[in-house]
Amino acid sequence: MKKENLVPANIGGVGGRLTRARAAVLRASGQLPPLKVPTQQDQKRTSLANVKRAAAEDKNPRASGDACLQRKRKAVLQDVTNVCCENSYRSCFNANKIQGKKTKEDKEGHVNLTKVAAPVSTKLLPLETDSSIKLCQEPVRIEPKSEVLCSANLLKDSSFTMRECCIDDRQLSKQSSGMHSRARNISIKAEKCSTSDNMLRSSDPDFTDIDSNHKDPQFCTVYAPDIYSNLRVAELARRPYPNFMETTQRDVTQSMRSILVDWLVEVSEEYKLASDTLYLTVHLIDWFLSENYIERQTLQLLGITCMLIASKYEEICAPRVEEFCFITDNTYTRDQVLKMESQIVRYFGFQIFAPTTKTFLRRFLRAAQASYKSPSLELECLANYLAEMTLVDYSFLNLLPSLIAASAVFLSRWTLDQSSHPWNPTLEHYTNYKTLDLKTTVLAMQDLQWNTSGCPLNAIRMKYRQEKFKSVAALSSPKLLETLF
Repeated sequence: MKKENLVPANIGGVGGRLTRARAAVLRASGQLPPLKVPTQQDQKRTSLANVKRAAAEDKNPRASGDACLQRKRKAVLQDVTNVCCENSYRSCFNANKIQGKKTKEDKEGHVNLTKVAAPVSTKLLPLETDSSIKLCQEPVRIEPKSEVLCSANLLKDSSFTMRECCIDDRQLSKQSSGMHSRARNISIKAEKCSTSDNMLRSSDPDFTDIDSNHKDPQFCTVYAPDIYSNLRVAELARRPYPNFMETTQRDVTQSMRSILVDWLVEVSEEYKLASDTLYLTVHLIDWFLSENYIERQTLQLLGITCMLIASKYEEICAPRVEEFCFITDNTYTRDQVLKMESQIVRYFGFQIFAPTTKTFLRRFLRAAQASYKSPSLELECLANYLAEMTLVDYSFLNLLPSLIAASAVFLSRWTLDQSSHPWNPTLEHYTNYKTLDLKTTVLAMQDLQWNTSGCPLNAIRMKYRQEKFKSVAALSSPKLLETLF
């Protein structure tokens, strides 16, 4: 209980709490003084405060505007669902009408945005008795005329004319109709192109276009022909000398190179490297040996260094230098590998890429699969097996990578199916090789498949005997007929 509510003992004879009823009785009896009448000074203070408040509101019009916008935001956010509700829209429109009253700023020539926004919303969303049914059945369309009227009012208030902004009802309607007509023309043209493509395929059943899938961007169907035509030129320029063992190298022999490549196949399997990394590694080794003499003690160092460079180029996560040192039983140190790496890349001029057999094999296999109803994984594994077998043999350096890839596809199709000819117009078109061009290479590749020389290097054969490669190393092709060429 507060002290100011207590009545002194000298008033009324009895002390205690002063209530309203008791105060009225005491004031009627004259024991309490009357209430304090406000003086003229107090009235002046209150009037000055009101004047100052009104002046502050005039100087700061944002306060009233913020309050108006805040009330508008509450009114608009009453319905936050995607379902059109009649009552919620009516409440929004009433709120806009309340906020659309003119203020002092309208009289001074400022733009009242809430006044312009109200009629737009009412025109865009007309309310009907069965609005819930019609709005669910048909999408809401914004008429361009209402937008033009709104923009016209806004530009009129902002002292701009319609002619200056180049806005016209007829122009806008023409633009909208033009956009719809262009969209229709594009769709009609696309349908015509698709039908014409189908007619071309049906009229020429011997040739299949493998670059017709324009929906998948990973196929690069628009650029694929140009890419592979440039690769055919690059394979002629960036290739090692086929006789470097007889001209440049005196301490390293062909068998040493074959042993190194066979060991690198095991290393690539150990670190789960891609086939492109293995092909590029062997290419870099042969390219470096073409003009650089090395001794047999550094041949393995050259091999792991080239695989390190190829891994950095092809792999997402390349093995570390220490891992390649470990795989050689720490025969070479980290500094030796880095020194050899700098020597190799300087010789290459930091231009590492070169088209390999795997580069063309991917394209040719796709052309070979075009004649099948479903892709054949066995054909792909067998072609990869035959192509990798050529990496070990030094004599295949005389042949172009594209020729080796085409021959691998030819022999794979013959191994899996002898009922039809392994070559067709589609393969001839995309490989640019005829059957007579492949005869020598296919016969040499079949000797590798049969292992007529009794080569003891079995890393590639053991690799492709696994079930994930369909055990294609166990397959053997029948003898090639002369009629095939």
